[in-house]
Amino acid sequence: MAEQAQYEELARQLSAIGAVKRGMGRILPSDCPAGSAAVLTLLGQYGEMRMSRLAELLSVDMSVTSRHVAHVADRGWIERSLDPADKRSRILRLTPAGHELLDELSRRTSRLLADRLSDWSDHEVGLLIHLMGRLRESFGDCRSAPQRLPQAPEADAPELTTRTPA
Repeated sequence: MAEQAQYEELARQLSAIGAVKRGMGRILPSDCPAGSAAVLTLLGQYGEMRMSRLAELLSVDMSVTSRHVAHVADRGWIERSLDPADKRSRILRLTPAGHELLDELSRRTSRLLADRLSDWSDHEVGLLIHLMGRLRESFGDCRSAPQRLPQAPEADAPELTTRTPA
């Protein structure tokens, strides 16, 4: 098991991932903010779905999901059709223009990563992919009910928190 100092450093490194995400966000087209890109990515990955499922996958409120969906629908990247099983619901699916944009986003992201990680070996990139996947698995499905933090074994042990250092 890792030492406390290693977990503290890991928390610092994970906090700094925001800079990586912001760098990746800079390559997005001006009319496709990160929330819109996430909608397109999820529809590309999972296929057509109801808005409630999209909100669950995005891990955001239905009102936030509605704004993202309206933005991408207004640009013709997705279509909303009546759900035959429930006329009150809509099924979301990518349009051909949405597929084209998703392909472009993938190319841009791949080029950025190839540029920024050009001095990494294939093995190192593969290891990062493996370890990030394993980290996500260790946290389980973040979209489900929040998991309780483990209790500290001693009364004077430091309080666990979900906040990360700045």
